Amino acid sequence: MESKVLAIVNGSKITEKDIKRSLLRFPQETQDHYKTEEGKKEFLDQMINFELIYNYALDSDMKNDADYIEQMHLIEKDILIQTGVKNIMSDINITEEEIEKFYKENTQMFKSEETASAKHILVDTLEQMKDIKLEITNGMSFEEAAKKYSKCPSAAQGGSLGSFTRGRMVPEFEKVAFELKVGEISEPVKTQFGYHLIQLDEKSVGNVKTLEEARPMIAENISHQKQNEKYISTVTELKDKYAVEIK
Repeated sequence: MESKVLAIVNGSKITEKDIKRSLLRFPQETQDHYKTEEGKKEFLDQMINFELIYNYALDSDMKNDADYIEQMHLIEKDILIQTGVKNIMSDINITEEEIEKFYKENTQMFKSEETASAKHILVDTLEQMKDIKLEITNGMSFEEAAKKYSKCPSAAQGGSLGSFTRGRMVPEFEKVAFELKVGEISEPVKTQFGYHLIQLDEKSVGNVKTLEEARPMIAENISHQKQNEKYISTVTELKDKYAVEIK
């Protein structure tokens, strides 16, 4: 189906397809603006202006302008370089053996970290913490106790620290948090910040992606490596073929 004609400048049509193709050169935010009714009219006006200037340049014989010729040579060179690189990379093949070998030798890359999600209460003294734990034992919820007593900013969220991995918390806190069972409340834990009471909400054990899960990542990694090696080897060969002088 022929694209709808929006304007004609000196016999040349500007269609909806032309507009859509030209919009692809812009960032998504700009594209969204030009998709509004006001934006569409504004962009069509720009396209008409560009077409007018194009006709002016043709009539002024600017194709023979020295600056135009130089710019066209640069553009042609860039396109040829891109085409040459694409051609060099075109015959990259990845075997199943290479994928399996990479997976076995780089298992650590596909391991997810162990995580924990916990709440805590932070106070200055052990005596105060013992009293708080007694209140919780007698029926006060952990969240309520955190909001009432904790000096940590997390008190506003009922003591929730969200999810964290190993190495994110101070060692004393981390050791206890990861050893708790889900729902379990710790004994008071002393750190440089004071005394903590910790309740574990969730815990996930780190696992390793299967070969099938890791396959796309492995293929991309091997492909990049092979492309780099092919590029370097080809450039090395070309240096022997074409004279290079560095001054």
